[in-house]
Amino acid sequence: MDNTTTYREAVKQAIRKAMSEDERVFLMGEDVGHYGGCFAVSMGLQKEFGADRIIDTPLSESAFTGAGVGAAVNGMRPIVEIMTVNFSLLALDQIVNNAATLLYMSGGQFNVPLVIRMATGGGKQLGAQHSHSLEGWYAHIPGLKVLTPATVQDAYDMVGLALADPDPVLIFENSLLYNSKGSLDTKAIPLAIGKALVHKEGKDITILTYGINLFKALESAQILAKDGIDVEVIDLRSLRPLDDETIIKSIKKTHRVLIVDDGWKSGSISAEIMARINEQAFYELDAPMARVCTVEVPLPYAKHLEDSAIVQVDKIVNMAKKVMGEL
Repeated sequence: MDNTTTYREAVKQAIRKAMSEDERVFLMGEDVGHYGGCFAVSMGLQKEFGADRIIDTPLSESAFTGAGVGAAVNGMRPIVEIMTVNFSLLALDQIVNNAATLLYMSGGQFNVPLVIRMATGGGKQLGAQHSHSLEGWYAHIPGLKVLTPATVQDAYDMVGLALADPDPVLIFENSLLYNSKGSLDTKAIPLAIGKALVHKEGKDITILTYGINLFKALESAQILAKDGIDVEVIDLRSLRPLDDETIIKSIKKTHRVLIVDDGWKSGSISAEIMARINEQAFYELDAPMARVCTVEVPLPYAKHLEDSAIVQVDKIVNMAKKVMGEL
């Protein structure tokens, strides 16, 4: 039996399953209903579940995210879809000041079981305002969990994991992944939130990454193997909480590390990971840590400029060789 499906369809299947099993679950956001979602994830779900559970909202992220917070506090299980990550800035007060803090500020009386999904990343020529990778920003905030599914399996599993969590969970879906295909096992036991996954074992250098860059890292590992460099590739999967244990275990084996991050370098999740490695495993390193990030410019619209700004395979390969002392 062929279990191959698209990333988009995996997310849709997960939402459909959750809504079928729990009447408290509903989806709301801009164009998620009649139109089927900006990236067609919810196509057909309004016809299946009705307009009171697949809710088209006004163009007001602060309002409908706040409504999601209120619904979650009152016992519902809302999934809020924010079209692209830049629009989440319009709901920052609701996410950071309310969703993330209410459990603490209520003395543990009010959980906020809210799931927020949003598309992230550049590479689609959507210009500087629609190409952000801000997942590292949100990973800075106590009270939030930040997930970055790269594979079809995680795209499916993480929706269920997020809905089962008593606290707010943000899921960042790279927009270039929606058409990607992979194997999906709907019966598999999901890997828990906060656990990284070793996709390829190796002995010479560890590449830590997440989202679409997992596949660029795996392609880079194949190229580097031709030069005799054995790369270990780890998908972080979760940026908050980070899986320090898996990261440090790998570094104690390879003694070299390269971090590949869609964010800008300054104040990035890659900087946080480097700090943690420095604190926990400095004397295990045989070479300085390195990273490949998006160039620190607003993402250009022109394709050749955008391609030069974002993470590419050749950049990963060259930086890995530098860490290995071969360039």
